[in-house]
Amino acid sequence: MYKLYYATGSASMGVRVVLEEIGVPYELLESTIDRSLPRPKGQLAVNPNGWVPVLLWDEGAMYEAAAITVFLCDRHPEAGLAPAMDAPERALYLQTLVYFSNTVQTAYQQTYYPDRFVDDPADEPKAVQRGARRLRESWQVVEDQIGDGDWVLGARFSAADIYLYMLTTWLSAEKGHPELREFPNVARIAGAVAERESVREVYGA
Repeated sequence: MYKLYYATGSASMGVRVVLEEIGVPYELLESTIDRSLPRPKGQLAVNPNGWVPVLLWDEGAMYEAAAITVFLCDRHPEAGLAPAMDAPERALYLQTLVYFSNTVQTAYQQTYYPDRFVDDPADEPKAVQRGARRLRESWQVVEDQIGDGDWVLGARFSAADIYLYMLTTWLSAEKGHPELREFPNVARIAGAVAERESVREVYGA
């Protein structure tokens, strides 16, 4: 059985959707994204940064949502959530997950946690503003990449589409983020993912 340190509103929700899609037993270990509250000791033992998700299994533990996604999909190929190692789409799959994690998520972090990016609190509004612009830029890259494809990888559904959906749920007008409708290809895929049973189970859609 897998165990997942989990908090509503965090990237652990995307990992939970992947676990639902795979159909394996798992246990949720409650955590928080509220930085004023303590994190579980078991979570910190794996990820001293204090972030979720953290995945545990009999043989080990790991953190980072994109890495966990790759690990789970490769460990359970029968779920069909990732291209095989030698499939033509494999490179785009990995590239997109890393782009989501390194670029799109970082732009979100700049708007939600500006103190991580500047030394002077007086500069935090500028960090938020720049993060919102970067978010629009990075979502446009994803929009253009999708083009007329049914899914992120073209004709086939994958964990990259789950990750995309998760990221769209973080859009906030209060933070100056772009609206989802500005990216019709992204919105189209997010809407299709939202209809999946796994997503309804996790997000209550």
